[in-house]
Amino acid sequence: MDDVLLVETRGAIRLLTLNRPKKLNALNADLIEALTAALLAVQHDDSVAAVIMFGAGRAFCPGMDTSSPRLLTTENRKHLVQHADKSIDLFKLLARIDKPIIAAVHGYALGAGCSLAVGSDLVVAGESARFGFPELRAGLTASTVTAHAVHVMGRKIAFELLMLCENITPQRAYELGLVNRVVPDDQLLPAALAMAEIIAKWNPEFVGQTKRTFHRAASLDIEQALEMARDISVMMARLPASEAN
Repeated sequence: MDDVLLVETRGAIRLLTLNRPKKLNALNADLIEALTAALLAVQHDDSVAAVIMFGAGRAFCPGMDTSSPRLLTTENRKHLVQHADKSIDLFKLLARIDKPIIAAVHGYALGAGCSLAVGSDLVVAGESARFGFPELRAGLTASTVTAHAVHVMGRKIAFELLMLCENITPQRAYELGLVNRVVPDDQLLPAALAMAEIIAKWNPEFVGQTKRTFHRAASLDIEQALEMARDISVMMARLPASEAN
């Protein structure tokens, strides 16, 4: 079996390249498992400061691989539940991994692929990128992606994309706050690497704590978030000077 995920280390940066170009890097069980393992490995690797996710070939990821029908039957129900659990676990990892994750997106980022992109901490989009949720148009229920979209995008934008099934350009994604930078396709990876190299300059303990604080604050109201931030500030102030520098 060909490697569905290419893993490359560039200094303090880990580059994860989705590598199913004939399927436009659609997510199947093997790719989900490989991405999950790679992200967990990064979490425990002190030499890695940031992660970049990229897609081989013409696209980032068009979503789940639907070439093999997954009909619910008594016989395969357990398998479908396990597959769904593994998919959800992958999306959860995007926020739980302490190292910042940058999605470098070109071509299609649709359905679960859109969730994978905008669920990353930072998104650099090439001019060819297209974001959207085509599940209803394909005769499918937008299930997993709905929960992710409403928390990342906000209710109105998420509902529009889920209901109208219209792909949006990187420029509109930028205007909606879903993308950080829009660059020509040939500058996509260099732009993502440049962002990662800046992050790599900072104290890794503080980078990880900042990411954890950010994601916790996003799930709290402002008063709770401020109190949580106060507690973390006190905790971090207790670090010995040698660890804080």
